[in-house]
Amino acid sequence: MKKLWIACLSMLMVLGLMGCGTDNGKAEEKTPPAKTVAQAANTDAAAAGDKILVAYFSATGNTKQLAENTAKALGADLYEIRPESPYTAEDLNYNDETTRATVEQKNDGFRPSLADKNAPIASYKTIILAYPIWWAQAPRIMDTFVESYDFTGKNMTAICTSGGSDIGSSADYLARITKGKANWKPGKLFSPQAGADEIKAWYNGLGL
Repeated sequence: MKKLWIACLSMLMVLGLMGCGTDNGKAEEKTPPAKTVAQAANTDAAAAGDKILVAYFSATGNTKQLAENTAKALGADLYEIRPESPYTAEDLNYNDETTRATVEQKNDGFRPSLADKNAPIASYKTIILAYPIWWAQAPRIMDTFVESYDFTGKNMTAICTSGGSDIGSSADYLARITKGKANWKPGKLFSPQAGADEIKAWYNGLGL
């Protein structure tokens, strides 16, 4: 009788241990490994870090066309840099030394006011600035723009349009006055009608 009781007790202990093992197994299956969660977070961060913004200023529409072509070719987003006081055709009269644009371009310290300061700079890893060439440089509104945001850690480059000049030192000057420590890459002059293949070839050559 005593042996039978001991045998029954032993059987109950074995069944109890099996039950505990099954519960622990279920609990472990319900809790995802910490490494998997971290990897998912890193993947999301990497995807956000690949985003490109084309920030452009255009007074006559030529640079707007280039900016739109560039955004389409690279899968980028667009942001228009607008002056608080828009430029008129009279403002851009190159033959009159008293016109607004002429006066501004001759003054390195002039900073036209922006219509807004809502550019979503923080959401993008790469910023492409697009502008026309005025008197061999970028319009002063571009100076205002690069000094109005912190571009630390951003990849930056420039594209421009012109009636006859090259990009010259315009991008180098913007790089010098850009707020924050950005990673500037060489810019390029394009025609307003530049195609996707030409734009992609230039961009891929930057090594970003």
